[in-house]
Amino acid sequence: MTSRGDSREKILHTASRLFQLQGYHATGLNQIVKESGAPKGSLYHFFPNGKEELAIEAVTYTGKLIEHLIQQSMDETSDPIEAIQQFIKKTASQFDNTQSIQGLPVGLLASETALISEPLRTVCMKVFKSWEAGFAKKLMENGFAEEEANQLGMLVNTMIEGGIMLSLTNKDKTPLLLIADQIPVLVRKKG
Repeated sequence: MTSRGDSREKILHTASRLFQLQGYHATGLNQIVKESGAPKGSLYHFFPNGKEELAIEAVTYTGKLIEHLIQQSMDETSDPIEAIQQFIKKTASQFDNTQSIQGLPVGLLASETALISEPLRTVCMKVFKSWEAGFAKKLMENGFAEEEANQLGMLVNTMIEGGIMLSLTNKDKTPLLLIADQIPVLVRKKG
């Protein structure tokens, strides 16, 4: 028998994957229940406020996973340029097999709901900021001023999000690899 925690985790994992692949509006609660294998009552037990609450939790869940991956890359080398390049190349590697592409971690849901759901817009913004902070922290540890590091963190994340969108569209990792190649030009201390 599945424990309550397992059911919640299955629902959350399935919802996260489906929102990444299909977006908010194309993903239904019945599909989430069916694909997760969890009892339908579990969905309403764990997410009594419905789809929007589940989407908020899914964005938070996905955000923490990506934040962990960013931190892993930042910890692998002392050089911030190499660390950022490694993260981008790892992200690009998901496009090696176009049959297993995971979609946009948060971007699709963010662009689809930002103007219609303030709670979803806010959680997406917080997730993006946490990713940017991961890059900025590494830059500050290497002598970049806080303001410059924060700006570069946002710019790197913006480029990655755009690179993922183009890589998805093209079914090719080249846009992300081009970004990785340009990081040394972009990430330089002022003065």
